[in-house]
Amino acid sequence: MSQITFDEETARGLVRMYMTPDVVGQRARFVQLTGVRPGEHVLDVGIGPGLLCADMAPIVGEQGRIAGVDQSAAMISVARERCAEFGWTDFRESDATELPFEDASFDLVTSTQVYEYVPDMAAALSEVRRVLKPGGRVWILDTDWDSVTWATDDRARMRQVMDAWDGHLFDPHLPSTLGAKLETAGLRVTGVEVIPLVNTSLHGHCYSGGILGAIQGYVASQTDLSTEVAQAWADEQRARSARGEYFFSINRTCFGAVRL
Repeated sequence: MSQITFDEETARGLVRMYMTPDVVGQRARFVQLTGVRPGEHVLDVGIGPGLLCADMAPIVGEQGRIAGVDQSAAMISVARERCAEFGWTDFRESDATELPFEDASFDLVTSTQVYEYVPDMAAALSEVRRVLKPGGRVWILDTDWDSVTWATDDRARMRQVMDAWDGHLFDPHLPSTLGAKLETAGLRVTGVEVIPLVNTSLHGHCYSGGILGAIQGYVASQTDLSTEVAQAWADEQRARSARGEYFFSINRTCFGAVRL
């Protein structure tokens, strides 16, 4: 499996994509689902550029705690910069399967668009349960990439591109099995919700405007798909938008669970 390198350039690109109105709305709804409260101790697994942590830090306040882990030193750096005003944040470079925190440390664990990259989900969820207090909550958002609908006149080429894009993930269909995995880990599922993102034009202020470039770059440079095929695929989407025929949608699936 090939992986995207999450360096500083990638981190800054993610910030641009994750600050589009559709993704900001997704994040706001996710925060609502978590039920995060003042004074709580929260761990975010895979903080990325720290946007979710920055949204939750004012809610928990100075009596609370926001901790986070990420494998990327560049992401940690960007997150620390973003959350510098919140003295109750603590970000560490770490793997999701070896969380550097004591047992029963957190009221809430969150993770968005991370576990689809993790090969050993049993170990990762075991760690979530370990660091949660009894009765503590976990909320996870991930994507089944088969949920993507992208208008196209060439479905065979679209399938080629999306199949190649799946290669950067360990499990591009995680939501279909995540509920069972949570239960097996001793985390009782309490809620499931789908958050759709829908774009009807292609521009720099929507999620698909950012992910299109990421997909094109990845499949052209990291897979067997030719640069010409990737370019033709992207050109079609831009042409469809110019004609007023653009459509993109994707489903984010959120699972909530409590520690038994």
